[in-house]
Amino acid sequence: MSDGPGIDPGRGEATWRDGAAPPVYRPQGVRDWLRVIRRGLPAVLVLLIGVILILPLRGIERLFYGARRPWSGPHVQITCRLTLLCMGIGWRREGVPMNGPGAVVANHSSWLDILTMNAAMPVFFVSKSEVRSWPGINILTRVTNTHFVVRDPKLARAQADEFAQRVRAGHRLLFFPEGTSSDGRRVLPFKPTLFQGFLDPALPTGLAIQPLTATYLAPEGQDPRFYGWWGDMDLGPHLLSVLAVPKQGQVVIRLLAPVPVRGHSRKTLAAACELAVRDGHQSAIMAA
Repeated sequence: MSDGPGIDPGRGEATWRDGAAPPVYRPQGVRDWLRVIRRGLPAVLVLLIGVILILPLRGIERLFYGARRPWSGPHVQITCRLTLLCMGIGWRREGVPMNGPGAVVANHSSWLDILTMNAAMPVFFVSKSEVRSWPGINILTRVTNTHFVVRDPKLARAQADEFAQRVRAGHRLLFFPEGTSSDGRRVLPFKPTLFQGFLDPALPTGLAIQPLTATYLAPEGQDPRFYGWWGDMDLGPHLLSVLAVPKQGQVVIRLLAPVPVRGHSRKTLAAACELAVRDGHQSAIMAA
């Protein structure tokens, strides 16, 4: 698979957005629509059952563990793995989740990240507040207890306090420092803003950030960017294309060596994590 045009970290995103997005695979004929039903209906049922079961589970957790999530995190993980199985998407994890307090940073390629990254380890996504209103996606974010942030420097202190509170509760926060999704074939420059929240002195000592890469490998015969969802692409047609394609591809999730927070500024911490994610993503593509 070719990685397409590169990106100059000093110039932003314009260099790779110049080309047109790949054509979306559209269901054609009875076989494609039957495939959509065969994959989509079980996936929806799994998610629905997962949502129904997690409500009483969270109530019990709150009673015995307060803000901690020792049961619902693994429950979401299992639900996401079963959903990917229903959809027919190949999935594998390389590496192991870190021990101790910390967070996770990852490249962002698709709405599928919610499923593939939750399948890898129990995490709680950090997302921009606008996602609350996205139909379909907003349901997944609520079930997975997503932490929403507002991009306003005036709120940076309050959001850092919220990060600290959740980390102390044992939540493994996952955020996307690129600030947007890409076509899945590259890693965009990391923005250092959110890293400031993990330099708070009130956070536990020994805090680390684990880089994670999600590398999507397109189905045979499809554009290498098949699973990427970015820019102005509509969710509905892209979802149908994933469900209707005759043969699915796969995703490789790599959990890389944790980066200790101590001794870093937000800029050096962002740079270290970006380098790890970029190298991990590129090596996964080269190995495909």
